[in-house]
Amino acid sequence: MAKYELVKDDSIEIEEGKKLYRIRTLKYFSNVKIGELGGYIESESNLSQSDNAWVSGDAIVTDNARVSGNARISGNARVYDNARVYDNVWVYGDAWVCGNAWVCGNAWVYDNAIVTDNARVCGNARVCGNALVSYQNDLVTVSNIGSRNSTTTFFKEVTGIGVVCGCFFGTIDDFEGKVKKVHKGNIHEQIYLKAIELAKLQIKGDAKNV
Repeated sequence: MAKYELVKDDSIEIEEGKKLYRIRTLKYFSNVKIGELGGYIESESNLSQSDNAWVSGDAIVTDNARVSGNARISGNARVYDNARVYDNVWVYGDAWVCGNAWVCGNAWVYDNAIVTDNARVCGNARVCGNALVSYQNDLVTVSNIGSRNSTTTFFKEVTGIGVVCGCFFGTIDDFEGKVKKVHKGNIHEQIYLKAIELAKLQIKGDAKNV
């Protein structure tokens, strides 16, 4: 049984000749109620009918893009071109996933972030703020480090390299300064500094404009 339908009398046109339809659930799944209205898609090829993936709010999925698995697209987010979003991914806020990009695993893309071209964002990565990830090497994720065994994500921004680690969000230089202050002289400082060195080599080596 299909999990949703296209609401033919509730549509929007985002460009000439491209019409998108709001979706409505036909059965209960993953806390989504029967009859609940969702976001907009161009056709059923954009959103799987057989799992828990869902598009809500004013989010848009169009072109050859595909959302599946347990992925959630919400807010004003847009997924288009040939993008693939699957597994347990969340894309929300005003974020865009486009081009030939793939977002998978437990990754989150939110705020005004853009993942595009041939980028691959996976694992526990967090891409947020005004981040632009356009190639595979634009993002480095290091897991199970620090006093909380958490994940630290380094990514290319227009002005340099950004970092998300727990409640920290800022530049790689600010992150390095905080690490040296909070973890001075212990094993966590050594590991974080190695991760910072790796991120600088990986991202700056690929991102010629950084």
